Amino acid sequence: MSEQLGPGNRKQGIGQGEATELNSVSKLRLGIPKGSLQDSTIDLFKRAGYLIQADPRSYFPRVDDEELECILIRAQEMARYVEDGVLDAGLTGRDWVVENNAEVVEVADLIYAKQSFGKVRWVLAVPQDSSIAGPQDLEGKVVATELVKATERYLARHGVCAKVEFSWGATEVKPPMLADAIVEVTETGSSLRANKLKIIDTVMESNTILIANRSSWEDAWKREKLCNIKMLLEGAMLAYGKVGLMLNVHQKDLPAVLEILPALKRPTVAELSEPGWLAINTILDEKLVRTIIPKLKQAGAQGLVEYPLNKIVM
Repeated sequence: MSEQLGPGNRKQGIGQGEATELNSVSKLRLGIPKGSLQDSTIDLFKRAGYLIQADPRSYFPRVDDEELECILIRAQEMARYVEDGVLDAGLTGRDWVVENNAEVVEVADLIYAKQSFGKVRWVLAVPQDSSIAGPQDLEGKVVATELVKATERYLARHGVCAKVEFSWGATEVKPPMLADAIVEVTETGSSLRANKLKIIDTVMESNTILIANRSSWEDAWKREKLCNIKMLLEGAMLAYGKVGLMLNVHQKDLPAVLEILPALKRPTVAELSEPGWLAINTILDEKLVRTIIPKLKQAGAQGLVEYPLNKIVM
């Protein structure tokens, strides 16, 4: 006769103590930048091995790591929340750490932006027909920007006293009617050119960084977790634009093949079961593959296999 498992007669799969231990998994509260950096950040985490799924109606994305709790926060506010301990760590721009003068730990320097794997610039821009040639010409003028404190410090370094106004957006359209100049972030400068503005100086460069709360960084478990995340994110960035290439070659053709192959380090060469034949494994820029494969074939390579890379951990 089979045993009935009702509310009053149910077998426990684990003991009460074990259940408590399983339910008290350590958590790292991580801020993901909401807005322009959101998609590129989630894509980078995916290539690093973390699947983050953001719901447009929620500020709490799902993540396939029970030790992570992700929260969407605007990059402009991230440093403040990390400094205050609301978040253990977060990804934001170096510009916003400087703007908020936040006392946080810089865990990793991650050079990626909205459109590319590179830095962005906060630039001083004026109308194309403006007589303003540099910061020294801004005395008594109006400058519109979202980066108010950093701009004030920039002007002070040049000995200039100007009125710096906070801009809520659409900063490029404000000169010349609403401002004499602007300080705006740019990757390519195309938006500034489209609004008939010219760049006359660079206020600062910025890129995405992973920051941590000072107390959280002193916690051994959280520091190890962050260091592992850093390693995987940096590995994913290093693999960007690169592919792996495997091929077989006879011993006599090895020098000619090695002469063609670029690599992070010398290619891996291993003997095959068939005497005289070798297997080569290497990494190269994806854009070079179409020119290198025909050359390798001509040099005697056989069985060439190109494969994608998610991470390169040095």
